Amino acid sequence: MPTAIAIHEVDDVAFWLASPKREEVFKGVLEDIVTFMHPGNPNLVGPSGTIMDTAKFQGVMASETSAAAMKHDGVRPNTIQLLI
Repeated sequence: MPTAIAIHEVDDVAFWLASPKREEVFKGVLEDIVTFMHPGNPNLVGPSGTIMDTAKFQGVMASETSAAAMKHDGVRPNTIQLLI
């Protein structure tokens, strides 16, 4: 199973870290989610996880549910870099 990391900026790291939205959206699609934070850029984060089903993962990434969760969490969509 492939692993993905989504590097991106957020408005407020503390709020983003406390939010349950990531796990709600990716439950059943990603497992072993680990969150990374850049030591020199306080707004740069990179959650990673093992993709359980690539087609479902792509569907979730393109969904309105995912977009709403990112907006709620203060994710800056134009900064997202997805690595698989």
